Amino acid sequence: MNWKALDDTHLRRLKPLVFLAALLPLGLLLTAAWQDQLGANPIEKITHNTGYWTLTFLLISLGVTPLRQLSGANWLVRLRRMLGLFAFFYACLHFSTYLVLDQFFDWSAIAKDILKRPYITVGFAAFVLLIPLAVTSTNAMQRRLGGKNWKRLHGLVYPIAAAGVVHFAWLVKKDLSRPLLFGGILALLLALRWFYKIKSARLRRSYSSI
Repeated sequence: MNWKALDDTHLRRLKPLVFLAALLPLGLLLTAAWQDQLGANPIEKITHNTGYWTLTFLLISLGVTPLRQLSGANWLVRLRRMLGLFAFFYACLHFSTYLVLDQFFDWSAIAKDILKRPYITVGFAAFVLLIPLAVTSTNAMQRRLGGKNWKRLHGLVYPIAAAGVVHFAWLVKKDLSRPLLFGGILALLLALRWFYKIKSARLRRSYSSI
């Protein structure tokens, strides 16, 4: 089997495995909760865990295109939507933990937090921007918006990921090792994106001059 050119049969078998692997962090978190192993501050543990996996899946989904370009495995693009939706799924869990377990639906306290605490302001803005990306992730919405408008809208994923990194850095305050790692990965992905964009533009110019 040529892994660079998976057929539909092999891809149909792979997708459920990717789906289950993406649910594994939630399964481990629920197991830890069931066994009362979330530590002295379980709400903080859940908040940090779901936020970590939100950012992780965002970066994995952003890494699909450069990995496809580097490897020539075009089938990877067919996993990108699922990975992006899992980023939104964990973002919903992250926000729900804050909304329900931390604030107990205290809307006035939530509004004050969003306005006065910068890391919550940035995190909330990133979550809100993720919503239209999730809603328009289907093929039908892509056709309705048109290719160019859809790509322009989904280009927001890069500033969303950047906001996620900033949110993470402000949240942990002292140990910045993980936020810096995420920031470095995001910077690399942005650099690869611009490299291939410039390369594609040069190829188009060279073809048009022939």
